[in-house]
Amino acid sequence: MAARKILFLTGDFAEDYETMVPFQALQAVGHVVDAVCPGKKAGERVKTAIHDFEGDQTYSEKPGHQFTLNASFDDVDPTSYDALAIAGGRAPEYLRLNPKVLDLVRYFAGAQKPIAAICHAGQLLAAAEVIRGKRISAYPACAPEVRLAGGEYADIPIDAAVTDAPFVTAPAWPAHPEWLRQFLVLLGTRIEL
Repeated sequence: MAARKILFLTGDFAEDYETMVPFQALQAVGHVVDAVCPGKKAGERVKTAIHDFEGDQTYSEKPGHQFTLNASFDDVDPTSYDALAIAGGRAPEYLRLNPKVLDLVRYFAGAQKPIAAICHAGQLLAAAEVIRGKRISAYPACAPEVRLAGGEYADIPIDAAVTDAPFVTAPAWPAHPEWLRQFLVLLGTRIEL
């Protein structure tokens, strides 16, 4: 299998694990991953946040790491990528307000290229209006947005994921093993032990 080229969309206050883990894991299996954020260039950083589940009504938030971008958003040619991955956390809140980001998501969905979205990235899929008729998981607080955009909200365990091609979605970082496994299937990635 040839390495796939994946565009990884993140931003300030994206969830730390949902940024670091997939970025590194996809590279570890041989894919080329370009991490971008609107308004930032390669070498610049985004602040991440650590979201944890500690028995409160919603997640807690603590400062995360500084994540260094390795590509510039303004230089992205979506036709040169095989797939899109979107980090969750608070970043999708403001990313969904950027018309260029929405056009980017619409391109990948329209081209039926795999899109992996986790946690609050469901907000971005809803804002791009690409999930009508699709079964989509996201952080539970995003369920109303998924439904308002015409999607079927998949109320699944926090460590599960769902594929409704071209989308692979999951509620939060505890789903990384299943979310990444399903994304790798859509990418055609074969790992032999």
